[in-house]
Formats: sequence, C-alpha cells, structure tokens
Amino acid sequence: MSVDFAVLGAGLMGRLVALALARAGHSVDLYDRGGPEGEASAAHVAAAMLAPLAESVISEPLVVRLGRVSLARWPELLRTLPEQVFFQQNGTLILWHPQDRDQAALFSARLRRLDPALAGQGGWSELRGREIDRLEPALSQRFSRGLYLPGEGQLDNRGVLIALRHALESTAARLHWNTDMAPERARADWIIDCRGLGAKPEWRALRGVRGEVVRVCSKDVELTRPIRLLHPRYPIYIAPKPGGVYVIGATELETEDLSPASVRSALELLSALYSVHPAFGEARILEMSAQCRPALPDNLPEIRWNGRRLIQVNGLYRHGFLIAPAMLDAALALIRRVLGHGAEAWESWREEQAWPSLYRLDEAA
Repeated sequence: MSVDFAVLGAGLMGRLVALALARAGHSVDLYDRGGPEGEASAAHVAAAMLAPLAESVISEPLVVRLGRVSLARWPELLRTLPEQVFFQQNGTLILWHPQDRDQAALFSARLRRLDPALAGQGGWSELRGREIDRLEPALSQRFSRGLYLPGEGQLDNRGVLIALRHALESTAARLHWNTDMAPERARADWIIDCRGLGAKPEWRALRGVRGEVVRVCSKDVELTRPIRLLHPRYPIYIAPKPGGVYVIGATELETEDLSPASVRSALELLSALYSVHPAFGEARILEMSAQCRPALPDNLPEIRWNGRRLIQVNGLYRHGFLIAPAMLDAALALIRRVLGHGAEAWESWREEQAWPSLYRLDEAA
C-alpha cells in the first residue's frame, strides 16, 4: 500500500530516508531549505570517517554499537547508488609527537578498558616506527610510535550526497529545493522530520555544536588512511579524499555561530597539519568551512514519535556518517510499526528493538 510521506531536510539522513521510502513504493516529497548539493547541511562539511573504535574512547557505547553496525552496512548501501562513491577501509592510524606521549598513554588505557578483548586480536595494535613507515611511507621516520585500528573506514561525504540526489531523481520522489517546510504546513499522511537544527522550534532541547574544517590539496604528501594526531588541546584528524584532497578538523565549539572560521582555529588546524609533515606547507587551501551539528543534551541520537503523524530523527551530533545506516534501519523499523499498528503495544515493541533507547514516544511533540 502506497502512503504519502513528506520528508523534511535533505541532509544525509533525509536523503537516505526519502530514498528508502520512494524505493518501497511510497509517495514522497522531500523538502530542503538549501540546494541539491546539500551545502546547507552538516553532512556537506563532515570528514565522513567511519571509525567506531577510535570514537569509543570519547563516545557513549550506543554510538559505538551504531557505528559498528553502520560500518558493515555502508558498502551495501553504496552498491545501490547509481554511481561509484569513494569508500575505503584501510583502518585508522593514531599518532603523536614525543611531547604528547601522555595523551597516547591515556588513549591506549581507554581502549584497553573499553574493549580489552580486541587488543592484539585484530582490533588494534601498537606500532613502532618501521611498522608506521610500512603503513604510510609518506610519514617515513617522522613518528616512532603509533596505534593502528584496522578495518575502520571513510568515504567521500559530498560524493554520497550527490549520488543520493541522483538516486532520488531516478525515483518518483518530488524534490523541493530551497523550500523551508515546517511540519505544521506539510501536506502528507506522514511527516519525517530530519532537519537537524532546523527542527529546533519543535524540539527545544536541540543545540548546535560548531565544527570547523579545512580542505587542502597536496601533491607532495600521499596518505592512504585517516590519521588522528593526539594533542592535549587540539587533537586533529586528517582524512584523505580522492585527488590529493585532505579534510582536516578538530574543533567542537558550543555555539550556533555560523560565521567564517576564526584565525585561531585556522592556525591550530594548519599548524598541526604542518607538524605531521612539513610538505603540507606547500598544500593549497581549497576552503575553510564551519557548520553546526545538531546535538541533544546527552549527545546521543533519538527517534521521536508524537503518537500521530510526525516522526523526528535528530541528534546525530558529529557522528552523522558514522551511524547513519543504523539510524536509517531504526527509523524504517518505527515507520513500519506505526503504519501497521499505531501506538498499540508501543512500549513492548520498543524494548524488543536492538537499540530501545533510540526511541521516544512524545505526545507533546
């Protein structure tokens, strides 16, 4: 049976949900305040690293579990898109300078405490200089110690947004760009709100956490996997993209300010990048971007239903690409439930799900 859906917000989650519903034969209208490139979304700025183990030392267990499921789901999702998207699983390399060895000890201790069964069994391993050189020849003799987290991955965030748009264009979904649609104005049987911070008028607990990234292009340094550089004040990540492009980021600021990046942030990010390899000094700065990620008070994602026709998916914080496939599966499970049964036995159904804490029935929404 075809049901009429309005999906609000065409960032990563909105596009995934709209595509899944359209392919299932439903009537779908997708609305976004920005254009088809997704430039107004947090996903457009993200580094799109798929690193649940690296995140485990600073994130809640729920995020790590969602990330592990999503890492396995991403290749399957990407195969359904009309064009190839850059995706790799070369692992994550954790590095530090000698003066920051205390940060490395802290990071290692957290890994052992959180997942001791993985140490030395394919989950993560400690590296010496020559082992680092074999993994990343471009960093030869620059770091004497490191940690390697195999199997973790990354993808091209903007490539995913474009491929999802093209996939949507091949369905019967109606795409409404540069259209800011609120739930109360949407004309549909069901409304799926994936607007991130745009949903704040209806979800007051949402807040924005500002992130700033630099994109550079280097012909002199070739890295094959994401690098995380430990530092007491500004631990950074360097995520390689196709064509010699690197995304560098670190900042998390409790503000919804969307003005350009500050000089301080630029200096810290670029200085840390230069410290990884001086050849980055000749890289060309392609852009500096800032965006606000939507977060809830506990920094955990949530899927909220108002008991009627509104479902909200939000609070993905800085974990959008890391957890999106698992969040998609969870959202679709709720949609199937309410279409078939409404509020009947809601609580027992929620407890039967893989991640019951994701779901919330909020009749005041």
